[in-house]
Amino acid sequence: MKKRIYILLCCLCTACVSFAQQSPDNQLTKLTDSLVAPQFTENQPGISILIAKKGQVIYKKAFGSANIELNTPMQSDNVFRIGSITKQFTAVAILQLVEQGKISLQDSVQKYIKAFPSKGYTITIENLLTHTSGIVDFTAKDDPDPYIERRDFTPEFLINYIKDDPLHFKPGTKYEYSNSNYLLLGYVIQLVSGENYHQYMADHVLKPAGLEHTLYAEEHTAVPGRVQGYTRYSGSFDNCEYQTLSLGFACGDLLSNTEDLFKWNKAVIAGKLVSEGSVKKAFSPYKLVNGTYSSYGYGWFIDTLYGSPCIHHEGQTSGFIALEKYFPKEDIYVTIMTNVKTGDDKTDFSDSRFRLFDEIGQLAMGKELIKEVKIDDKTLNSYTGTYELDSLPAKKPGKDRLFIRLENGRLYGTLSNGTGKNMYLSPQSTTMFILPDVKRIYTTIEFIITDGQVTGLYWTQEKKIKIKKVQ
Repeated sequence: MKKRIYILLCCLCTACVSFAQQSPDNQLTKLTDSLVAPQFTENQPGISILIAKKGQVIYKKAFGSANIELNTPMQSDNVFRIGSITKQFTAVAILQLVEQGKISLQDSVQKYIKAFPSKGYTITIENLLTHTSGIVDFTAKDDPDPYIERRDFTPEFLINYIKDDPLHFKPGTKYEYSNSNYLLLGYVIQLVSGENYHQYMADHVLKPAGLEHTLYAEEHTAVPGRVQGYTRYSGSFDNCEYQTLSLGFACGDLLSNTEDLFKWNKAVIAGKLVSEGSVKKAFSPYKLVNGTYSSYGYGWFIDTLYGSPCIHHEGQTSGFIALEKYFPKEDIYVTIMTNVKTGDDKTDFSDSRFRLFDEIGQLAMGKELIKEVKIDDKTLNSYTGTYELDSLPAKKPGKDRLFIRLENGRLYGTLSNGTGKNMYLSPQSTTMFILPDVKRIYTTIEFIITDGQVTGLYWTQEKKIKIKKVQ
């Protein structure tokens, strides 16, 4: 299947704001409005945003259009496809069955799906939950049928589609995001409960959480408030390519809105669905065989954003992007949904949208946004090239390289050791740049100019390192 459901976490910044002397909630509303409103006109796809603090909604608004052909304004209770955020709902259902003694996290997949080959290793339920199974992602496979995503699928068909593919690695040794893991988990729920997966989810997960606008619906089902999805090719908006919801069985076929995702987050934390112990496991990174930890628990990413612990996920599917971020220390929750997902747009539209999503999160956390300066293309082009040093950052002995390129008036950097790819360089002065994509550690690049020529740069994280330009 040629299209893929990506789980992207972009951290990008553009504007500068100052904090006026007013109440924090009013201040947040003013700053968020001024940031978002100019980017969404009435005749363009829109966005729905909810921000909550200490269990109370402090910002809830929508901008743009739910249907540009009918010129229908976006409403804050509109319903979107939320893609891979679905996975955490499936994970909670699995944990319910674990607490009931019907499943063990250490059970093998073959205990329930007997026709699925073990491939020489024990693949556990926990491996599926944590994306450490090594099973190929069925959405990443190439298929000769250009219209395959328009067909309706059964979970059995999708499982057969990948069951004979070799594992990418020994289970438990690596993390690799794969939609197939949650496809299999959904089928296990169906087999163990004796109920249709969607019916089980509605009765035991969605209803107990008090969700009124979250559902699994086929394309022909009339869903009140459902928005139209769009894509953007070469600078214009078009209706998104049809993609059957059945493709996302248990891993990406859920519809919801911002209010329901907030209710969902509260219900999970409050222990309405599974015990506090199960929630703690779900919100903890998985320990790999070599003793290191991944950044994924059971259905949630566990990370550090803006200097604080963050539990989050994102979903992308044809025409839609949804994301959520929960900061437990501050008890701040942010969810954003939009009805446009870019295709092969050659402009920086996609980058600017993900920067916007990140800026909304920064404002919710009380952070000031980064101010950028304008630098001419001639100067920026002089910074492009290859920079080399011994281990940057230190991963293994040998030469590491930093490749810097210019694209659409912006600099991007990629590290040869794989720790950073297409990192945006945000200009703070003629020579100083911040790397907002590097979330955990404040990172800057300062270019060194000697006798009018760029000879290297200073890379600064916890310490300042000088890097030589080699070409």
